[in-house]
Amino acid sequence: MNQRDTEFDRMERLLVLILLQTMKESSLGEKIEQLNIAGFSNIQIAEFLQTTPGAVGVQLHRSKKSQKPRSRK
Repeated sequence: MNQRDTEFDRMERLLVLILLQTMKESSLGEKIEQLNIAGFSNIQIAEFLQTTPGAVGVQLHRSKKSQKPRSRK
């Protein structure tokens, strides 16, 4: 990793900390969704929130499933 990559990684982590600070009262699911919208991978989100990538994936799946409109029969 060169110096530019290291600086970019540090700025990225600072931005995540700022986002998470503004979402202090939000649920874990809302934090996961916002970080996903910001373009972070499940692995990165898991590292930021100190959970597992699997848990992040499950939460994202549940949120997408609950947002789908239900078809009428």
